[in-house]
Amino acid sequence: MIITNSKERVRFFKFAFVGVIGFIVDFGTFNLLSHVFGVNPVVSTMISFTLALISNFLWNRYWTYPDSRSKKVSNQVVQFGFINLIGLGIRTPLFAWLSPRVVQLFSRMTLPHSLPSFISYTFIGNNFSLAIVVLIVMLWNFFANRFWTYSDVSST
Repeated sequence: MIITNSKERVRFFKFAFVGVIGFIVDFGTFNLLSHVFGVNPVVSTMISFTLALISNFLWNRYWTYPDSRSKKVSNQVVQFGFINLIGLGIRTPLFAWLSPRVVQLFSRMTLPHSLPSFISYTFIGNNFSLAIVVLIVMLWNFFANRFWTYSDVSST
């Protein structure tokens, strides 16, 4: 579908670009909460996910799938939210499992002394772990949303 259909390829790249915006919202919020305000990293990732979800829905509704108007926005919000809650269900335990292992792996490395003081093994490990789980969940979100939330959009 994506490989052979240029319209779907464009949608995928728009979806991915929206994901980059969501990624910035997600990582910015995550780091602000966990590293500046000391909120538990798992709680921080749940809050940052929610804010990125709102941003992503708006961008996808009005930019990626502007031709998706046969469904009421309220229905799409529910569908998009449900798919993303499943994504959160994939993301949260995966992050909780992966993050301590990655932090431990990075703690065996020597960090350059020239790095800012807030960059620690925990900071690097948590962000690296979050990047991995975000990529995994992005694939789930794209395909599930394309075939359910935005099923009213023609692929041709």
